[in-house]
Amino acid sequence: MNPQDVWITFPELLVWFPLLAGLVCFLFKDNSKVKSWVLLASILTLCISFASLYFSDDAKYLALNKASYTLKYMNNGSFILGLDGMGRLLTLLTAFAFPIIFVATYNTPYKSAKNFYGLMLLAQSGLMGVFTAMDAMSFYFFWELALIPVYFLSSQWGGEKRIQATFKFFVYTFAGSLLMLIGIIYVYLHTININGNGHSFALYAFAGVRLNPTEQNWLFWLFFIAFAIKMPIFPFHTWQPDAYEQAPTATTMVLSGIMVKMGLFACLRWLLPIFPQATIKFDTIIIGLSVIGMLYASIIALKQDDLKRLVAYSSIAHIGLMCAGIFTKTEVGLQGVMLQMFCHGINIIGLWIVIELIERQTGVRKISQLGGVAHKAPILTILLVVTALANIALPLTNAFIGEFMLFNGLFAFNKWYAAAAGISIILAAVYTLNMIQKVFYGEENSITTAIKEIALHEKIILSVVVVLIFMMGVYPQPMINLTKGTVEALMLKFN
Repeated sequence: MNPQDVWITFPELLVWFPLLAGLVCFLFKDNSKVKSWVLLASILTLCISFASLYFSDDAKYLALNKASYTLKYMNNGSFILGLDGMGRLLTLLTAFAFPIIFVATYNTPYKSAKNFYGLMLLAQSGLMGVFTAMDAMSFYFFWELALIPVYFLSSQWGGEKRIQATFKFFVYTFAGSLLMLIGIIYVYLHTININGNGHSFALYAFAGVRLNPTEQNWLFWLFFIAFAIKMPIFPFHTWQPDAYEQAPTATTMVLSGIMVKMGLFACLRWLLPIFPQATIKFDTIIIGLSVIGMLYASIIALKQDDLKRLVAYSSIAHIGLMCAGIFTKTEVGLQGVMLQMFCHGINIIGLWIVIELIERQTGVRKISQLGGVAHKAPILTILLVVTALANIALPLTNAFIGEFMLFNGLFAFNKWYAAAAGISIILAAVYTLNMIQKVFYGEENSITTAIKEIALHEKIILSVVVVLIFMMGVYPQPMINLTKGTVEALMLKFN
């Protein structure tokens, strides 16, 4: 096959296929058949993502890995989609996550199921667009496209307090998006197209823009606040526990497993290359906020009785470590971030699956109301224990290598920050093991007596998660090789 002869590229397929599949969902008259459709569509998207890994030689398959369209917005611009190593990693995570989510929640009933699943696929399309966008305008478009379906999913299918939680989520993210849009327009007006055709939204044009230190400083914060809200990190985190608690679990999986990675990805893709001087100036502040957030979230998690809120605060702590790793500006730290983005996504989705299975059978999420689950569902218990231990970075699990790299980078930056971050890891082990002991190995009660072993398809999907945990824990090199080029390109900005 000659790459120059293709009419459609992998970035296009990853964006447009789930978008069209999601729109088809709304046309279904039979809600029961839509589940099979979305599962098929998500599996095909996963196949496309795997194919993009095979055709990863940019020199040979450039036409397959990049698409560009000329659009008439503002004065001059381009709509560019592309796949580098980091893009492939996160599109693969997104492609993996959705079939896992759909299988795990297959037996969960939803009112107007066609609308629910249609919005889920639209969210996947938006996420794919964010991770493949190579110009600022398409990046902003997909950033918002990913947000809108999640807003409706949470507000329509969430818990009793879903309206308040969703409104808070919307206000935070909308405010951040507005700040980012102001920054995008300002940088755009200071770009010079490489061909001399005027301004450009292209990433290469933004990375080459000349800004004085004062401009870099205030623009840095416009972009960073938007990204920090999406992650989120302290003190922009307050929307997250409420949103996670009230959103339907399938949506929470998307939020915590994938959507929070948008903020981390955006820092790597846009913040560091465009504002290197400001990044160096404010790195201590950002890492300080990240470490404070890790400690704060870990302490709060110790007191949580709700499983969803416990996992939410655990996620804040992990994201804080990844954010700190970005601003160490070390090769090992950046490599650890990219590896950990994928591993954390897999682990946290596994934890949410277990919570969904427990809540579906018992109707409760309170740790104090559960106990003795291991006696009724031993296989579920084993799979949960492995996933939980991976989440606290036990050696031979996938998160260990990434966190080791992150701490290495953080120690090289500042040993006291590394020590403080290490305390949060100890606290994570405490609240995770406490949760396992109380929920699975505590005494049975009237609620947990009725628990049964999980179904075959649920065992299979959790087993897939566990296999990925051990595979990446034992042999992470393919993922490291995949993102090596992106790390090296970023380091050129600071060497």
